[in-house]
Amino acid sequence: MNIRPLLNALTALVLLVGPFASHNLRAQSAQLQNAPGRRILNLNGSWNYIIDPYENGFYDYRREAFDQSKSGKGGYYDNQKPSSKQETELIEYDFDKSAALQVPGDWNSQDPKLLYYEGTIWYKKSFSLTPKPGKRYFLYFGAINYESHIYLNGKKLGMHKGGFTPIQYDITDRLSSTGDNFVIVKADNTRHADEVPTINTDWWNYGGITRDVFIAETPATYITDYKVQLAKNDPNTLAGYVQLSGEGKAGQTVTLNIAEAGIKKSLKTDAEGRATFAVPAKKLTRWSPQNPKLYAVSLTSGPDAVQDRIGFRTIQTKGTDILLNGKSTFLRGISIHDENPLIPGRARGEGDLRMLLTWAKELGCNYVRLAHYPHNEAMLKLADEMGLLVWAEVPVYWTIAWENPATYQNAETQLTDLISMGKNRASIVVWSVGNETPPSDPRLKFMTSLVKKARSLDDTRLISAALELHRDGSKITVDDPLGAELDLTSFNEYAGWYWGGKPSEITQYTFDIKYNKPVIISEFGGDALGGYHADADTRWSEEYQEALYQNQFKMLSGIAGLRGLTPWILTDFRATRRQHPVYQNGFNRKGLISNTGQKKKAFYTVQEYYRQMAQKYDGK
Repeated sequence: MNIRPLLNALTALVLLVGPFASHNLRAQSAQLQNAPGRRILNLNGSWNYIIDPYENGFYDYRREAFDQSKSGKGGYYDNQKPSSKQETELIEYDFDKSAALQVPGDWNSQDPKLLYYEGTIWYKKSFSLTPKPGKRYFLYFGAINYESHIYLNGKKLGMHKGGFTPIQYDITDRLSSTGDNFVIVKADNTRHADEVPTINTDWWNYGGITRDVFIAETPATYITDYKVQLAKNDPNTLAGYVQLSGEGKAGQTVTLNIAEAGIKKSLKTDAEGRATFAVPAKKLTRWSPQNPKLYAVSLTSGPDAVQDRIGFRTIQTKGTDILLNGKSTFLRGISIHDENPLIPGRARGEGDLRMLLTWAKELGCNYVRLAHYPHNEAMLKLADEMGLLVWAEVPVYWTIAWENPATYQNAETQLTDLISMGKNRASIVVWSVGNETPPSDPRLKFMTSLVKKARSLDDTRLISAALELHRDGSKITVDDPLGAELDLTSFNEYAGWYWGGKPSEITQYTFDIKYNKPVIISEFGGDALGGYHADADTRWSEEYQEALYQNQFKMLSGIAGLRGLTPWILTDFRATRRQHPVYQNGFNRKGLISNTGQKKKAFYTVQEYYRQMAQKYDGK
């Protein structure tokens, strides 16, 4: 019997009736905006782990979950120890004597036997923290792929789905009074057809705790959330809100201070702890790739204070034009995965991320597509700092279970979390709701609902998706009905690689684009093995990839509304689908930079094209 449809229905029911439907599963805390900017206890480093492909630490032999039993005990999360030196009790696991993995980091790249592993691994970390009176504590995970169950001192905090968005729990009342604590995580990267993303992707299914872990400390009444951005359609007004949580949140004074800009505003919270504002902002210097100006923004309320560095800019469309701060711009971009090609695996921290963005800047980019899922919060802050516009995306990728309510709710939750995390980042100008999803009525309903959700959460940025196209002879038609709901006409095309003949033959193609909107080519390119040289008609050679890009630029120049490109992709990356034993070896080789850091010939072709576009639009 396949019980998964029943589980999906139950999941959807829990999502509808609220997080307290299960007595053993507490709600994820309201997300602390800029949580890494708080006073924190860092839990990165060495975590003991147990590989558990049969999930013995989660289910009993009748396949009943231990944490759903009357006692709630019996799983590995108990971190059980023998009660005597004789060890007469039967305990079939021991975290403290188990091997260790580094966090943040995927498990696949840390142990050869885990390279292809998909399933459950348990993580355990001990830490010392004695709670102080008048303080609250939040356990934060930057990302765990894919489904995680999190326990503190043997008690379940909750379950989370989604491998790329932050997880937070208020653990104030779960900390040990002695200061001795341990956290245990069940991480499961098993793919399922009804999840987001689905079974079939073109990137490596890295498992584990892949981003930072820490505990953030706040006062009892604290600033949970805030938005400080220019108002929609009013670039001379700074607008937003500050949200307090905790007892006594109503009627509190909140102060917004941007000293450099001479802005200081005192606000009062309403009964729900929220204070809204709109203040003149004519003197604010606008953020742009040419001048990525960031202001020190301070928010205070009673004993709580939050500091952030925020840029202010406008983004809008007019016909086929994209206007940044009211000026026409061309988005000179590149697609990027959250992966370090030099040390295979998920990017482990700021050094890896800065390297990727530095390469993008060297390429001549003013724009990056962070595909195909939410990237690290640190990546967004670096983009702010370095002056790179951002397309931020959720992993609604290829063929999703369009008619499953739980699948939709999962996608919407991931989108909500992405927007919550990124709403104060000037660099983000596009929210993308998906990539290469095949048209159908259920898909259109699913995707349109995501678009409406994104607009309800943030009406100051552009909404897009990588649309589908179809070909008839030498004519490429873009009339995907989802395009009517979006601000940009974005699509992926692989002329010269998956179709269209040799690179020299693709200039015959013309485009028939239904929508009078700015056109962004969200993907194009082809594979080349770094260091392999041949003539321009030989697949896998650097010369083939170089010729492909040269002819792509000729072909795409025929699109009157072309306003941006994000070729696929900055660097070679691991992909299980890519099996050729000579040219691929488990890597997608479409990178302009190889997995050894070598710039391929096409890198310089793109660099020169972007130099020309910068001269045309920016005068430099």
